[in-house]
Amino acid sequence: MSEQIQQLLDLETAPIAVTFHDAQPDGVSRVEKVEASGCTYWRRAAEGKTFYTEASDHYNCPIGCYTHNVELPDAQMKELESTLGLMGELGYIAMEEVPGIPRQENAFNNAVYSPLVDASETPDVVIISGTPRQMMLLAEAATAAGIGTENGVMGRPTCAVVPAVIQGGRSVSSLGCIGNRVYTALSDDDFYFAFPGEHIDVLVEKLETIVNANRALEEYHQQRQADF
Repeated sequence: MSEQIQQLLDLETAPIAVTFHDAQPDGVSRVEKVEASGCTYWRRAAEGKTFYTEASDHYNCPIGCYTHNVELPDAQMKELESTLGLMGELGYIAMEEVPGIPRQENAFNNAVYSPLVDASETPDVVIISGTPRQMMLLAEAATAAGIGTENGVMGRPTCAVVPAVIQGGRSVSSLGCIGNRVYTALSDDDFYFAFPGEHIDVLVEKLETIVNANRALEEYHQQRQADF
């Protein structure tokens, strides 16, 4: 399925899979290096690595800890409060917005990150990055598959797409926040599309139809434009 998605969309970055576990997963090694942000693990997975993280591997990312419901020690909790305070002072976010940010309902224990092609089980969330044209095709396929987004495009924080997908059971698009773009080196021309892994079969089926339809419609509109 991952190879089909990459070929149909001509993706430069591999789709990734994120799956949550209550206990340490079997047959998967723990991440070798603790990163500065939770979304950095997305980048590592897209680079071809499969690994799991524990709660402490996310402590450096106070915002990600909030969205993923990671219980923070006192020092990291103070950093979260400080970060939110700075964002408030800068006018980046109002404190009354915070409760409305999607957040995992269950406390974080372990998460497996991998390229989608290497996922050994149905992922909770599949995350894909690409150009607006590529994401347009995915969004159209998701709508045809009955899992189209209902809430428009998300902004900050990008990591909130994970709980948003899990809670809503539908696809979610995210423009990518500045923190995510710094930590993942996401291109200025790209953004994200995420969907529940359980729907990947029907999504890929619809994606093939949508891609072929868009090719035909592109020729139709080009000819129509030429006639004018």
